[in-house]
Amino acid sequence: MSGEPTVHDVFEPKTGTWQYVVADPSTKTAVIIDPVLDYDPATQSITTGAADDLLSLVKEKGYRVERILETHAHADHLTAASYLQSRLAREQNHKPPVCIGKRIVHVQELFGRRYGVVAEEYENVFDILLEDSEVFDIGSLKATAMHLPGHTPDHMGYKIGDNVFCGDSIFNADIGSARCDFPGGNAKDLFRSGRTLLALPDHTKIWTGHDYPPQERGAPVPWMSVHDHREQNKHLRDGITKEEFVSMREERDAGLGEPRLLHQSLQVNIRAGRLPQPTEVGHRLLHLPLKFKRTDMPW
Repeated sequence: MSGEPTVHDVFEPKTGTWQYVVADPSTKTAVIIDPVLDYDPATQSITTGAADDLLSLVKEKGYRVERILETHAHADHLTAASYLQSRLAREQNHKPPVCIGKRIVHVQELFGRRYGVVAEEYENVFDILLEDSEVFDIGSLKATAMHLPGHTPDHMGYKIGDNVFCGDSIFNADIGSARCDFPGGNAKDLFRSGRTLLALPDHTKIWTGHDYPPQERGAPVPWMSVHDHREQNKHLRDGITKEEFVSMREERDAGLGEPRLLHQSLQVNIRAGRLPQPTEVGHRLLHLPLKFKRTDMPW
């Protein structure tokens, strides 16, 4: 279809994350959306296998990456944005800016205080803070940043042609929607964001940020059409009221545990994927909150 991007969906199974390389076929200009940095909590090891696969794809297709786009400050995986930016600056002689919604500054301040991250390590680490409805070019294509709050207050989606990369706003129909219980999250906002997405033309493809396929479905699915979501999405299909959605979402969220990589992800992601500065002995440290099971500890 004329004016439509080529979309490469790359699934990272350990965190259930969809990463995307989206390219203008006429100019070979591309963007990377929500890349993953591998992290093993058992050994505290960071590796770059998932990100290197994206680089291999870009090289194989002959793309020039113009931007790295984040939908939000993820709480379930570490972003590879900084790593990819550094590698691409060397390999294509161009440093693609890392872009995110403008409200990230409030998220950075909140979690910077919570985890004791000094401001110098998260201020101005994103190259472009996108305005709501801001339009930018991907080669000859136009992309529009869509503010889609609810899961997080800074959340952005990206509309490129007849495609929306919605991050954690909508999941596949048999899963429904994302949690809203993180600081700044709001079920009413998420319902409105969902209705904004499902008001798009029926043929529009909604590419989600995650999939956690139930066994009976099998393989993860990267996209569904607006039409199919309106008919099938268990949380947001036509006929479900805001009151029903909010009640369901708040009750469900109250019983959820925290994401496995919550603390590590937030501390790295407010830094745009940069690692903490090394200590005097060369260690790069993340802060993990302790939880006491008893109140009568002897010290």
